[in-house]
Amino acid sequence: MKLLTFAIPCYNSQDYMENCIKSLLPGGDDVEILIIDDGSKDSTGDIADAYEKKYPGIIRAIHQVNGGHGEAVNAGIRNATGLYFKVVDSDDWVDEEAYKKILDKLRELTGGNQTLDMFIANYVYEKEGAHHKKVMHYTNLPQNQIFTWNDVSRFRKGQYILMHSVIYRTKLLRECGLELPKHTFYVDNIYVYKPLPSVKTLYYMDVDFYRYFIGREDQSVNEKVMISRIDQQINVNKIMVDEFDLWKIPNRKLRHYMFNYLEIITVISTIMLIRSGTEENLLKKRELWKYIKDQDIRLFHHLRAGIMGNAMNLPGKGGRKISVAAYRLSQKVVGFN
Repeated sequence: MKLLTFAIPCYNSQDYMENCIKSLLPGGDDVEILIIDDGSKDSTGDIADAYEKKYPGIIRAIHQVNGGHGEAVNAGIRNATGLYFKVVDSDDWVDEEAYKKILDKLRELTGGNQTLDMFIANYVYEKEGAHHKKVMHYTNLPQNQIFTWNDVSRFRKGQYILMHSVIYRTKLLRECGLELPKHTFYVDNIYVYKPLPSVKTLYYMDVDFYRYFIGREDQSVNEKVMISRIDQQINVNKIMVDEFDLWKIPNRKLRHYMFNYLEIITVISTIMLIRSGTEENLLKKRELWKYIKDQDIRLFHHLRAGIMGNAMNLPGKGGRKISVAAYRLSQKVVGFN
């Protein structure tokens, strides 16, 4: 069995996927790299096949009919033979020094008497044109030890465990029944969110491992692209609302974190609907909040009572301007989009 499986979802990624693949090769025989060609129409599939031929036993090319990012991740989970599993998007890459430290630690932990469910490391916003690279640290977490949710200090606003920062135990992903929707963007939020109640043990290493590239005009996190795909964001938001009765999550700290996670996803949906400026999307905003209210009125009031939830629902044009200003401030502080 491999120690760590990487899944690289690829769709028409010929121009940048090799940088991603090469950054993962220093893992050698401890890792397997699954290049999932999700129905690409360019040379992505040929590049994947060439790497499989060059690195047998390490790289596997998987070709499938286009199903979107989520189905590519699903294919990775289905085909993974590694004890642990990580998704690396084809335009991103990893830092070699941090990578080696993580592999050493995973190898050490695998030989211990505790089963590790989730490994967390920092990620860096590699924003094109930005001189300062924003690093997302998790200094509220215990370091250099296996810990539980009971040991976690409160997460601050804007500090979330994202797909970029997490490595899951592969069997946990399968046992929790994770299945991402096809032809849907923004499913990385479901990928992180759904397994959380199954996670009992965590480990955090304060290294800048994942390099998250932001800058392509067609990138899914580009604001204009997000607005054009707002129905998919809303769908992901609703799936997360429906996934759990958060009031029944037994661990208080995990429950608090999951409430905050759902809040930020709902805030993002709301602000993108406001930013679009169309009456149709303002109606969708009202419909989304009504959906939450109809599903769980306690959750509705909890989300609305939060600082961000309240700021996103101020009445009238003046209120919407304040909402956008709050969003812009968050952009500068966190560095996203």
